[in-house]
Amino acid sequence: MSTRTRLVPRSRAGVTERLARSAATPQGAHRTTAETLDWLGFHRVTCGTEIRRIPFAKLDNWSFAPDTGDLRHSSGAFFTVEGLHVTRPDGTWQQPIIVQPEIGILGILAKEFDGVLHFLMQAKMEPGNPDLVQLSPTVQATRSNYTKAHGGAAVKYLEHFLEPDRDRVLTDVLQSEHGAWFYRKRNRNMIVEVDAGVPVQVHDGFAWLTLGQIVELLCLDNVVNMDARTVLASAPMAAEEAGALTSDAELLAWFTGERARQDVRTRRMPLREISGWRRDTHSIRREDERFFRVVAVSVKGAGREVRGWTQPIIEPVGPGLVAFAYRMFDGLPHVLVHARVEGGFLDTAELAPTVQCVPSNYAHLPDGQRPAFLDLMLNPSPERIRYSTVHSEEGGRFLDAESRYLIVETDEATTPAEAPPGFHWVSTGQLNWLAGHSRYVNVQARTLLAVLTTAGAGTS
Repeated sequence: MSTRTRLVPRSRAGVTERLARSAATPQGAHRTTAETLDWLGFHRVTCGTEIRRIPFAKLDNWSFAPDTGDLRHSSGAFFTVEGLHVTRPDGTWQQPIIVQPEIGILGILAKEFDGVLHFLMQAKMEPGNPDLVQLSPTVQATRSNYTKAHGGAAVKYLEHFLEPDRDRVLTDVLQSEHGAWFYRKRNRNMIVEVDAGVPVQVHDGFAWLTLGQIVELLCLDNVVNMDARTVLASAPMAAEEAGALTSDAELLAWFTGERARQDVRTRRMPLREISGWRRDTHSIRREDERFFRVVAVSVKGAGREVRGWTQPIIEPVGPGLVAFAYRMFDGLPHVLVHARVEGGFLDTAELAPTVQCVPSNYAHLPDGQRPAFLDLMLNPSPERIRYSTVHSEEGGRFLDAESRYLIVETDEATTPAEAPPGFHWVSTGQLNWLAGHSRYVNVQARTLLAVLTTAGAGTS
């Protein structure tokens, strides 16, 4: 007797439209955006958290391994700071890098109110955040956190993401993090919907917001954290497009070729053996004081799963600049992506913004040796700026790591349609399509993609 099978649609009908409806709804069913800002401000004032820099010797349960010099936690959990050796045809370098092989969960819970999707967001404190508290996903936890390696309380709402009903998953993809500071780090980016009739208790520090409200908050400095931005960018939100400057097949062939031609070799090495860096009582830093430092902080009164802890953390030497060149081709928005190589990527390269750097690291170099298009983005004409906001990077591992995120309209004279080697024009829809898959779009580009797909480049 033959078994009968039933085919189902390859994609859930209406998800993009429902997300677009939420993005077009600036008034939530529970609170206004202004009330949300007051709510975040209240948590910033009342969190009672104190962050202090401390010498490495004052770290609790962290120490430098006597054989390798690697900085490790006594439990073997969380992460380690090790050395990385990178070899490319154009040079070799060594650096400290965070090694955290476990896969964390970045999950946003969604639910309809009055026919509009709302998202359960958290006012979350992270020690590296400017102003400490930012809007974060419902769940933002490493495996060490949610298995309670710290001995603290359980992660709220975790049950919705560990074994979700696959019919209720709006997006679920493993995404990379900062390849310059993390070694092959990945997180599971998820949006899971609960039925409108299912009650969900709203704990203190959580609030339901429409995507339209989150869009408004994305236009404010240091309000929406990196983890929320990357989850939103991974969702299928781009409007349907009739075409693009190049086909999807051509885009994939170009990017696969870029990855294949890169001769990048990396190996982990003992932290104590890296050259060009020195360690003192309070930091590990480059001898020329460029790029970043590894420092230690004490966290007290956190109001988190545990009340306090100490940890190592990476501190960049200055503010960054992250920018997309933006052009319209036959009425369709495109951005100029860069096939960027970073030592910590699992694959050799990922699609990055047109410019992604800390400008002060290159100020001493002549024009021809600075990153491509950097000078164009340092002082764009105000009338060409389509988006400009300061965002910080992941506050659990990076201290005051702020960048100016820009979308700048350019022209044929500055960014020709025939892109230079290593660069390619992609439509918003193509970038959103690739962000639905692992290891294509880097975390900085995903922040700008979240803006492009939710608000459009007309945001200012």
